[in-house]
Amino acid sequence: MRIILILLLLANAALFALTRLDSVGGGEAHRLNEQVQPDKIKLLTPQEVAALGPAKTAALADVCLEWGPLAEAERVRAMGEIAPLNLGTLVSTRRSEGEGFSVTLPGFPTRAAAERRAGELKARGIGEVSIIDTGRGSFSVGLGSYRTEQSANGRADALAQQGVPGARVSARTGGLAQATIVVRDPPQGAVARVRELAPTFAGSELRVGACERAS
Repeated sequence: MRIILILLLLANAALFALTRLDSVGGGEAHRLNEQVQPDKIKLLTPQEVAALGPAKTAALADVCLEWGPLAEAERVRAMGEIAPLNLGTLVSTRRSEGEGFSVTLPGFPTRAAAERRAGELKARGIGEVSIIDTGRGSFSVGLGSYRTEQSANGRADALAQQGVPGARVSARTGGLAQATIVVRDPPQGAVARVRELAPTFAGSELRVGACERAS
């Protein structure tokens, strides 16, 4: 009888230990399942990232703010506007070519005549002055290239107010160098500032999304 009682006690002890081990194993498995749920992980497309909005997107890793296109003069002005943000190496420039418009004073029969007029304009503080050989013995004084017709017309109007009439706006036949300012992993303050600036640069757009992969 005593032996039977001892065997029953040992059996109960073994059963209890086995139950505890199974419970511990099941609890660990349950916790792992709670921590890692592959079916709930989703990779966002660039469009879906952009749809999160600037505030949420700026908090993600491997996200870029892209602002452009900008003509070279616009790029210089834009970089000056965001300089106080101290973005350092987060900022880069991506260059491309696109359509544009030129502002010129046409109809000079010789290069010398065009250079004299260009010199007069520079002496008056007019910027972006150049000489253009239009062919067939004719020359023009270039007064800047712009991405949009609106910006070019604005330049012509401003010149007229400065006493330089006769400026002509025409579509460029060659590609116009353009730039896009890229800020990688932008701070939220940078996103907010560029959102304020973008409308003051005609034709430019602000995009926030996944960074463009290098090919």
